[in-house]
Amino acid sequence: MRIATTGSIATDHLFVFPGRFTEQFVADRQEHVSLSFLADTMEVRRGGVAANIALGLGRLGLSPVLVGAVGTDFAEYQVWLKEQGVDTDSVLVSEHQQTARFVCTTDAAQNQIATFYSGAMAEARRIDLGAVADRVGGLDLVLVSPNDPEAMLRHTRDSRRLGIPFAADPSQQLPRLDRDEVRELIDGSAMLFANEYESVLLQERSGWTEQQVLGRTGAWITTRGAAGARIQQVGVPTVEVDAVPAARVADPTGGGDAFRAGYLAALADGLGPERCAQLGCALAAVVLETVGTQEYLLDHDDLSARLRAAYGPEAAAETGRR
Repeated sequence: MRIATTGSIATDHLFVFPGRFTEQFVADRQEHVSLSFLADTMEVRRGGVAANIALGLGRLGLSPVLVGAVGTDFAEYQVWLKEQGVDTDSVLVSEHQQTARFVCTTDAAQNQIATFYSGAMAEARRIDLGAVADRVGGLDLVLVSPNDPEAMLRHTRDSRRLGIPFAADPSQQLPRLDRDEVRELIDGSAMLFANEYESVLLQERSGWTEQQVLGRTGAWITTRGAAGARIQQVGVPTVEVDAVPAARVADPTGGGDAFRAGYLAALADGLGPERCAQLGCALAAVVLETVGTQEYLLDHDDLSARLRAAYGPEAAAETGRR
């Protein structure tokens, strides 16, 4: 199964604040907020939603096609991704902008405040998926994840025009999208990814009810943090999958991207939604134990052991084939 992951490619600057953000807010002064948080540590890591997901797919044995826009500072990052099995030859390199930056501060309660600078990402709207599909001999699925909004819309339209199934993952860009844009990104999708907060926001932004959203996508996959994941489909009982416990949560950034990589890898093996979500939860647990979204080491025996402990030997046998 050839999967194209479209979306952001970025460098992450991750800070840790030892206190709690909520202790710094003054209840009746939130209309004018001016706060500074003294961080104890800083990590500079490779990231970006599409790159994180592509890397996870590569480590699980697939050969994903990464589609996005970067700056001329991408060369070292590109070598790293290629070493992980990611096809980067469809990445557009801007002549004028730097690669996108994600700056995130995490507090002692794992709350986060983040800023994203798009940089070269704005040029992703120039990428033609038809040319990408021709280069690789066809695509079986396109993941439309957070990106330049115009690029997200173009990739969705290209997928429809080319007859390629697409997965909608608007998540972090929902606040930037209007009602018609959200509807266009969802309508006709093979699957829809969101976390619990984004699922509520998605309904608010689209103006559609839960049932109306379900009627416009093949499967609605909601990640629920420590509560696991939920998969909803019209006419099919809802599937609830427990999370795989992490030994420790070193950094929550990238857990959702890892879930998507695991889910799509199991889907490529022809497995059903429950097994897909189980592999997604297992990979997410691995990533949560590491600072940074791509710094984890994937030991397949360890992954299989996690699956067995959480879901039983049959689940481990079916999802651990990679």
